[in-house]
Amino acid sequence: MQPFVYLDHAATTPVRPEARDAMLPYLGEQAFGNPSSAHQAGRTSRAGLDRARRQVAQAIGAEPGQVFFTSGGTEADNLAVLGAALAARDGGKLMRAAASAVEHKAVLAAAHAVAHFGGSEESIPVDRNGVVDLDHLDQALTRRPAVVSVMWVNNETGVIQPIAEIGRRCRAAGVLFHTDGVQAFGNLPLRLSEIPCDLLSLSAHKVGGPKGVGALMVRSRDMVHPLIQGGSQQAGIRPGTENISGAVAFGCAAELAARDQPEHARHLAGLRNELRDRLRAAVPDLFVVGESAERVPHILNVCVPGADSETLLIHLDQAGIAASSGSACTTGAVEPSHVLVAMGIPRDLAISAVRFSLGRTTTEADIERVVGEFPRVVARVRSVAGISSHG
Repeated sequence: MQPFVYLDHAATTPVRPEARDAMLPYLGEQAFGNPSSAHQAGRTSRAGLDRARRQVAQAIGAEPGQVFFTSGGTEADNLAVLGAALAARDGGKLMRAAASAVEHKAVLAAAHAVAHFGGSEESIPVDRNGVVDLDHLDQALTRRPAVVSVMWVNNETGVIQPIAEIGRRCRAAGVLFHTDGVQAFGNLPLRLSEIPCDLLSLSAHKVGGPKGVGALMVRSRDMVHPLIQGGSQQAGIRPGTENISGAVAFGCAAELAARDQPEHARHLAGLRNELRDRLRAAVPDLFVVGESAERVPHILNVCVPGADSETLLIHLDQAGIAASSGSACTTGAVEPSHVLVAMGIPRDLAISAVRFSLGRTTTEADIERVVGEFPRVVARVRSVAGISSHG
Protein backbone atom coordinates (compact mmCIF):
# COMPACT_ATOMS: atom_id res chain seq x y z
CA MET A 1 0.00 0.00 0.00
CA GLN A 2 1.29 3.45 -0.89
CA PRO A 3 1.87 5.91 1.96
CA PHE A 4 -0.82 8.42 2.86
CA VAL A 5 -0.29 11.89 1.33
CA TYR A 6 -1.30 14.74 3.61
CA LEU A 7 -1.90 18.03 1.79
CA ASP A 8 -4.16 19.74 4.33
CA HIS A 9 -1.56 21.64 6.36
CA ALA A 10 -3.65 24.84 6.28
CA ALA A 11 -6.19 22.94 8.40
CA THR A 12 -3.62 21.62 10.86
CA THR A 13 -0.01 20.52 10.94
CA PRO A 14 1.67 17.59 12.65
CA VAL A 15 3.19 18.53 16.00
CA ARG A 16 6.92 19.07 15.70
CA PRO A 17 8.94 16.60 17.79
CA GLU A 18 10.73 19.50 19.51
CA ALA A 19 7.40 21.06 20.55
CA ARG A 20 6.10 17.73 21.83
CA ASP A 21 9.25 17.16 23.87
CA ALA A 22 9.07 20.70 25.27
CA MET A 23 5.57 20.23 26.64
CA LEU A 24 6.01 16.78 28.21
CA PRO A 25 7.55 17.95 31.52
CA TYR A 26 4.50 20.16 32.07
CA LEU A 27 2.21 17.14 31.74
CA GLY A 28 4.06 15.08 34.35
CA GLU A 29 5.43 15.51 37.86
CA GLN A 30 8.28 17.86 36.96
CA ALA A 31 6.34 21.05 36.26
CA PHE A 32 2.65 20.53 37.03
CA GLY A 33 2.13 23.54 39.30
CA ASN A 34 -0.33 26.38 38.87
CA PRO A 35 1.67 29.36 37.55
CA SER A 36 -0.30 31.71 39.81
CA SER A 37 0.94 29.90 42.93
CA ALA A 38 3.86 31.38 44.88
CA HIS A 39 5.49 28.08 45.86
CA GLN A 40 8.26 26.32 43.98
CA ALA A 41 5.97 24.19 41.80
CA GLY A 42 4.09 27.31 40.75
CA ARG A 43 7.28 29.23 40.05
CA THR A 44 8.52 26.43 37.82
CA SER A 45 5.36 26.60 35.73
CA ARG A 46 5.52 30.40 35.68
CA ALA A 47 9.06 30.27 34.33
CA GLY A 48 7.93 28.02 31.47
CA LEU A 49 5.00 30.28 30.68
CA ASP A 50 7.17 33.40 30.69
CA ARG A 51 9.71 31.75 28.41
CA ALA A 52 6.95 30.71 25.98
CA ARG A 53 5.61 34.27 25.91
CA ARG A 54 9.08 35.61 25.11
CA GLN A 55 9.52 33.07 22.34
CA VAL A 56 6.21 33.95 20.65
CA ALA A 57 6.89 37.67 21.03
CA GLN A 58 10.37 37.41 19.55
CA ALA A 59 9.09 35.31 16.65
CA ILE A 60 6.72 38.09 15.55
CA GLY A 61 8.72 41.13 16.62
CA ALA A 62 6.51 42.10 19.57
CA GLU A 63 7.10 42.69 23.28
CA PRO A 64 6.36 39.81 25.68
CA GLY A 65 3.83 41.95 27.56
CA GLN A 66 1.83 42.28 24.33
CA VAL A 67 1.28 38.52 23.93
CA PHE A 68 -1.84 36.96 25.50
CA PHE A 69 -2.37 33.22 25.22
CA THR A 70 -5.81 31.97 24.14
CA SER A 71 -7.41 28.62 23.35
CA GLY A 72 -6.64 29.11 19.65
CA GLY A 73 -7.11 31.36 16.66
CA THR A 74 -10.90 31.46 16.96
CA GLU A 75 -10.79 32.83 20.49
CA ALA A 76 -8.05 35.28 19.51
CA ASP A 77 -10.19 36.58 16.63
CA ASN A 78 -13.20 36.97 18.90
CA LEU A 79 -11.20 38.73 21.60
CA ALA A 80 -9.79 41.12 19.00
CA VAL A 81 -13.00 42.02 17.17
CA LEU A 82 -15.66 41.81 19.87
CA GLY A 83 -13.21 42.85 22.59
CA ALA A 84 -12.20 45.98 20.67
CA ALA A 85 -15.84 46.89 20.01
CA LEU A 86 -16.70 46.50 23.69
CA ALA A 87 -13.69 48.59 24.70
CA ALA A 88 -14.88 51.32 22.33
CA ARG A 89 -18.33 51.21 23.92
CA ASP A 90 -16.74 51.50 27.35
CA GLY A 91 -15.00 54.64 26.11
CA GLY A 92 -18.21 56.19 24.81
CA LYS A 93 -17.41 55.49 21.15
CA LEU A 94 -19.26 53.65 18.38
CA MET A 95 -19.50 49.91 18.84
CA ARG A 96 -18.90 49.12 15.18
CA ALA A 97 -16.81 46.42 13.46
CA ALA A 98 -15.76 46.37 9.81
CA ALA A 99 -14.32 43.20 8.27
CA SER A 100 -13.45 42.06 4.78
CA ALA A 101 -15.95 39.82 3.01
CA VAL A 102 -13.42 36.97 2.86
CA GLU A 103 -12.57 36.71 6.55
CA HIS A 104 -12.45 33.47 8.48
CA LYS A 105 -15.83 32.68 10.00
CA ALA A 106 -14.42 33.36 13.46
CA VAL A 107 -14.02 37.01 12.51
CA LEU A 108 -17.34 37.24 10.66
CA ALA A 109 -19.18 35.66 13.60
CA ALA A 110 -17.49 38.06 16.01
CA ALA A 111 -18.60 40.99 13.84
CA HIS A 112 -22.15 39.57 13.89
CA ALA A 113 -21.90 39.42 17.70
CA VAL A 114 -20.99 43.11 17.78
CA ALA A 115 -24.26 43.84 16.00
CA HIS A 116 -26.13 41.41 18.25
CA PHE A 117 -24.92 43.27 21.33
CA GLY A 118 -26.27 46.56 20.06
CA GLY A 119 -23.52 47.75 17.74
CA SER A 120 -23.21 47.45 13.98
CA GLU A 121 -21.08 45.64 11.42
CA GLU A 122 -19.88 46.39 7.92
CA SER A 123 -18.50 44.14 5.18
CA ILE A 124 -15.64 45.44 3.03
CA PRO A 125 -15.78 43.99 -0.52
CA VAL A 126 -12.88 42.41 -2.39
CA ASP A 127 -11.87 42.23 -6.04
CA ARG A 128 -11.88 39.12 -8.25
CA ASN A 129 -8.61 37.97 -6.67
CA GLY A 130 -9.97 38.36 -3.16
CA VAL A 131 -7.93 41.48 -2.37
CA VAL A 132 -9.61 44.16 -0.28
CA ASP A 133 -10.93 47.15 -2.21
CA LEU A 134 -8.98 50.03 -0.66
CA ASP A 135 -11.49 52.64 -1.80
CA HIS A 136 -14.24 50.81 0.07
CA LEU A 137 -11.92 50.52 3.05
CA ASP A 138 -11.48 54.30 3.03
CA GLN A 139 -15.24 54.73 2.92
CA ALA A 140 -15.65 52.37 5.87
CA LEU A 141 -13.04 54.32 7.83
CA THR A 142 -15.06 57.54 7.44
CA ARG A 143 -17.80 55.83 9.49
CA ARG A 144 -15.36 55.46 12.40
CA PRO A 145 -15.54 51.75 13.23
CA ALA A 146 -14.06 50.63 16.52
CA VAL A 147 -11.99 48.04 14.67
CA VAL A 148 -11.19 46.95 11.11
CA SER A 149 -10.32 43.27 10.61
CA VAL A 150 -8.58 42.04 7.45
CA MET A 151 -6.78 38.70 7.46
CA TRP A 152 -3.13 38.70 6.44
CA VAL A 153 -3.47 35.53 4.32
CA ASN A 154 -6.72 33.92 3.27
CA ASN A 155 -6.97 30.38 4.59
CA GLU A 156 -8.81 29.09 1.51
CA THR A 157 -7.04 30.83 -1.36
CA GLY A 158 -3.65 31.79 0.05
CA VAL A 159 -4.08 35.36 -1.22
CA ILE A 160 -2.00 37.91 0.69
CA GLN A 161 -3.64 41.21 1.60
CA PRO A 162 -1.76 44.55 1.43
CA ILE A 163 -1.56 44.55 5.21
CA ALA A 164 1.00 47.34 5.54
CA GLU A 165 -1.11 49.72 3.44
CA ILE A 166 -4.33 48.77 5.21
CA GLY A 167 -2.63 49.32 8.54
CA ARG A 168 -1.34 52.73 7.50
CA ARG A 169 -4.81 53.84 6.41
CA CYS A 170 -6.40 52.61 9.64
CA ARG A 171 -3.75 54.31 11.75
CA ALA A 172 -4.16 57.59 9.84
CA ALA A 173 -7.90 57.40 10.53
CA GLY A 174 -7.37 56.60 14.21
CA VAL A 175 -9.05 53.20 13.89
CA LEU A 176 -7.78 49.97 15.46
CA PHE A 177 -6.58 47.40 12.95
CA HIS A 178 -6.76 43.66 13.59
CA THR A 179 -5.31 41.02 11.30
CA ASP A 180 -5.73 37.27 11.51
CA GLY A 181 -2.16 36.08 10.96
CA VAL A 182 -2.84 32.37 11.40
CA GLN A 183 -1.90 31.39 7.83
CA ALA A 184 0.80 34.03 7.49
CA PHE A 185 2.90 33.02 10.48
CA GLY A 186 5.67 30.62 9.45
CA ASN A 187 4.94 31.12 5.76
CA LEU A 188 5.76 34.82 5.40
CA PRO A 189 8.23 37.13 7.15
CA LEU A 190 6.25 38.55 10.06
CA ARG A 191 7.82 41.52 11.83
CA LEU A 192 5.37 43.75 13.64
CA SER A 193 7.90 46.56 13.79
CA GLU A 194 7.23 46.97 10.06
CA ILE A 195 3.44 46.54 10.10
CA PRO A 196 1.09 49.08 11.74
CA CYS A 197 -1.38 46.59 13.18
CA ASP A 198 -2.80 46.81 16.69
CA LEU A 199 -4.10 43.27 17.13
CA LEU A 200 -2.75 40.04 15.63
CA SER A 201 -4.18 36.52 15.99
CA LEU A 202 -2.03 33.37 15.95
CA SER A 203 -2.66 29.65 16.32
CA ALA A 204 -0.15 27.04 17.48
CA HIS A 205 -1.40 24.06 15.51
CA LYS A 206 -0.76 25.76 12.17
CA VAL A 207 3.00 25.92 12.87
CA GLY A 208 3.74 22.53 14.40
CA GLY A 209 2.34 23.20 17.87
CA PRO A 210 -0.58 21.44 19.58
CA LYS A 211 -4.25 22.20 19.08
CA GLY A 212 -6.07 24.23 21.70
CA VAL A 213 -3.64 27.10 22.15
CA GLY A 214 -3.13 30.38 20.31
CA ALA A 215 -2.33 33.97 21.06
CA LEU A 216 -3.47 37.52 20.50
CA MET A 217 -0.90 40.28 20.23
CA VAL A 218 -2.34 43.47 21.71
CA ARG A 219 -0.35 46.68 21.24
CA SER A 220 -1.92 48.34 24.28
CA ARG A 221 -4.00 46.65 26.96
CA ASP A 222 -6.78 49.24 26.83
CA MET A 223 -7.58 48.24 23.24
CA VAL A 224 -9.70 45.23 24.18
CA HIS A 225 -12.33 44.41 26.77
CA PRO A 226 -12.05 40.85 28.16
CA LEU A 227 -14.63 38.33 27.00
CA ILE A 228 -14.02 35.96 29.92
CA GLN A 229 -14.51 37.09 33.50
CA GLY A 230 -13.14 35.64 36.70
CA GLY A 231 -9.46 36.19 37.34
CA SER A 232 -6.39 38.38 37.09
CA GLN A 233 -4.28 36.12 34.89
CA GLN A 234 -2.79 37.75 31.79
CA ALA A 235 -3.63 41.23 33.08
CA GLY A 236 -7.30 40.26 33.18
CA ILE A 237 -7.51 40.39 29.38
CA ARG A 238 -7.70 36.60 29.17
CA PRO A 239 -8.26 35.32 32.73
CA GLY A 240 -8.20 31.70 33.80
CA THR A 241 -5.42 29.27 34.64
CA GLU A 242 -3.16 29.12 31.61
CA ASN A 243 -2.60 26.08 29.40
CA ILE A 244 1.06 25.80 30.40
CA SER A 245 1.99 22.71 28.38
CA GLY A 246 0.27 24.11 25.29
CA ALA A 247 1.89 27.51 25.66
CA VAL A 248 5.35 25.97 26.14
CA ALA A 249 4.92 23.86 23.01
CA PHE A 250 3.62 26.89 21.12
CA GLY A 251 6.64 28.92 22.17
CA CYS A 252 8.99 26.23 20.89
CA ALA A 253 7.07 25.82 17.61
CA ALA A 254 6.92 29.60 17.11
CA GLU A 255 10.66 29.94 17.57
CA LEU A 256 11.32 27.17 15.05
CA ALA A 257 8.77 28.53 12.57
CA ALA A 258 10.38 31.96 12.57
CA ARG A 259 13.86 30.47 12.24
CA ASP A 260 12.93 28.17 9.35
CA GLN A 261 10.57 30.52 7.50
CA PRO A 262 12.82 31.69 4.60
CA GLU A 263 13.94 28.19 3.60
CA HIS A 264 10.50 26.75 4.32
CA ALA A 265 8.88 29.28 1.96
CA ARG A 266 11.39 28.63 -0.83
CA HIS A 267 10.92 24.89 -0.58
CA LEU A 268 7.12 25.04 -0.59
CA ALA A 269 6.95 27.59 -3.40
CA GLY A 270 8.82 25.21 -5.67
CA LEU A 271 6.58 22.28 -4.81
CA ARG A 272 3.39 24.37 -5.07
CA ASN A 273 4.35 25.73 -8.49
CA GLU A 274 5.20 22.26 -9.74
CA LEU A 275 1.85 20.95 -8.51
CA ARG A 276 -0.01 23.83 -10.16
CA ASP A 277 1.76 23.49 -13.51
CA ARG A 278 1.44 19.72 -13.75
CA LEU A 279 -2.22 19.66 -12.68
CA ARG A 280 -3.02 22.29 -15.26
CA ALA A 281 -1.25 20.29 -17.95
CA ALA A 282 -3.25 17.19 -16.98
CA VAL A 283 -6.59 19.04 -16.57
CA PRO A 284 -6.42 21.89 -19.12
CA ASP A 285 -9.61 23.66 -17.98
CA LEU A 286 -8.49 23.76 -14.35
CA PHE A 287 -9.08 27.18 -12.75
CA VAL A 288 -6.51 28.44 -10.24
CA VAL A 289 -8.15 30.69 -7.65
CA GLY A 290 -6.47 34.06 -7.10
CA GLU A 291 -3.66 33.23 -9.49
CA SER A 292 -2.86 36.81 -10.48
CA ALA A 293 -2.66 37.98 -6.84
CA GLU A 294 0.28 37.63 -4.49
CA ARG A 295 -0.11 34.34 -2.60
CA VAL A 296 1.63 32.37 0.10
CA PRO A 297 3.72 29.40 -1.01
CA HIS A 298 1.80 26.68 0.80
CA ILE A 299 -1.76 26.99 -0.56
CA LEU A 300 -3.11 26.04 -3.98
CA ASN A 301 -6.88 26.33 -4.52
CA VAL A 302 -8.24 24.99 -7.81
CA CYS A 303 -11.70 24.64 -9.30
CA VAL A 304 -12.65 21.76 -11.58
CA PRO A 305 -15.50 22.58 -13.99
CA GLY A 306 -18.11 19.85 -14.10
CA ALA A 307 -17.31 18.38 -10.69
CA ASP A 308 -18.19 19.07 -7.08
CA SER A 309 -15.63 19.36 -4.34
CA GLU A 310 -17.16 16.89 -1.91
CA THR A 311 -17.11 14.09 -4.48
CA LEU A 312 -13.59 14.98 -5.56
CA LEU A 313 -12.39 14.93 -1.95
CA ILE A 314 -14.02 11.55 -1.25
CA HIS A 315 -12.25 10.02 -4.24
CA LEU A 316 -8.96 11.65 -3.31
CA ASP A 317 -9.27 10.27 0.21
CA GLN A 318 -9.94 6.81 -1.19
CA ALA A 319 -6.74 7.22 -3.22
CA GLY A 320 -4.84 8.05 -0.02
CA ILE A 321 -4.66 11.82 -0.50
CA ALA A 322 -5.94 14.35 2.04
CA ALA A 323 -7.04 17.74 0.73
CA SER A 324 -9.91 20.03 1.67
CA SER A 325 -12.58 22.41 0.44
CA GLY A 326 -14.13 25.68 1.53
CA SER A 327 -17.58 24.32 0.72
CA ALA A 328 -19.95 22.90 3.29
CA CYS A 329 -22.52 20.20 2.63
CA THR A 330 -25.76 21.20 4.31
CA THR A 331 -29.26 19.73 3.92
CA GLY A 332 -28.01 17.58 1.06
CA ALA A 333 -26.89 20.52 -1.08
CA VAL A 334 -23.32 21.65 -1.62
CA GLU A 335 -22.96 25.36 -0.97
CA PRO A 336 -20.01 27.36 -2.28
CA SER A 337 -17.48 28.98 0.02
CA HIS A 338 -18.36 32.52 1.09
CA VAL A 339 -14.81 33.48 0.12
CA LEU A 340 -15.19 32.37 -3.50
CA VAL A 341 -18.65 33.95 -3.72
CA ALA A 342 -17.24 37.26 -2.49
CA MET A 343 -14.60 37.02 -5.23
CA GLY A 344 -17.33 36.78 -7.86
CA ILE A 345 -16.58 33.18 -8.87
CA PRO A 346 -19.73 31.63 -10.39
CA ARG A 347 -21.51 29.16 -8.16
CA ASP A 348 -21.14 26.16 -10.50
CA LEU A 349 -17.38 26.71 -10.49
CA ALA A 350 -17.06 27.61 -6.81
CA ILE A 351 -18.65 24.34 -5.66
CA SER A 352 -15.82 22.44 -7.37
CA ALA A 353 -13.00 24.04 -5.35
CA VAL A 354 -10.27 21.85 -3.88
CA ARG A 355 -7.54 23.26 -1.64
CA PHE A 356 -4.16 21.59 -1.51
CA SER A 357 -2.03 22.96 1.32
CA LEU A 358 1.59 21.97 1.73
CA GLY A 359 3.74 21.89 4.84
CA ARG A 360 7.03 21.00 6.47
CA THR A 361 6.61 17.28 5.79
CA THR A 362 5.55 17.62 2.13
CA THR A 363 7.90 15.91 -0.33
CA GLU A 364 8.47 15.69 -4.06
CA ALA A 365 7.04 12.17 -3.88
CA ASP A 366 3.81 13.60 -2.46
CA ILE A 367 3.47 15.94 -5.41
CA GLU A 368 4.14 13.05 -7.79
CA ARG A 369 1.34 11.03 -6.18
CA VAL A 370 -1.20 13.85 -6.45
CA VAL A 371 -0.26 14.58 -10.06
CA GLY A 372 -0.74 10.91 -10.87
CA GLU A 373 -4.05 10.48 -9.05
CA PHE A 374 -5.87 13.79 -9.48
CA PRO A 375 -6.52 13.58 -13.27
CA ARG A 376 -7.93 10.06 -12.82
CA VAL A 377 -10.17 11.28 -9.99
CA VAL A 378 -11.40 14.21 -12.10
CA ALA A 379 -12.14 11.92 -15.06
CA ARG A 380 -14.03 9.51 -12.80
CA VAL A 381 -16.15 12.23 -11.19
CA ARG A 382 -16.91 13.86 -14.54
CA SER A 383 -17.80 10.51 -16.05
CA VAL A 384 -20.40 9.91 -13.36
CA ALA A 385 -21.75 13.41 -14.05
CA GLY A 386 -21.83 12.67 -17.78
CA ILE A 387 -19.23 15.31 -18.61
CA SER A 388 -16.14 14.91 -20.74
CA SER A 389 -12.83 15.03 -18.83
CA HIS A 390 -11.92 18.04 -20.96
CA GLY A 391 -15.10 19.91 -20.10
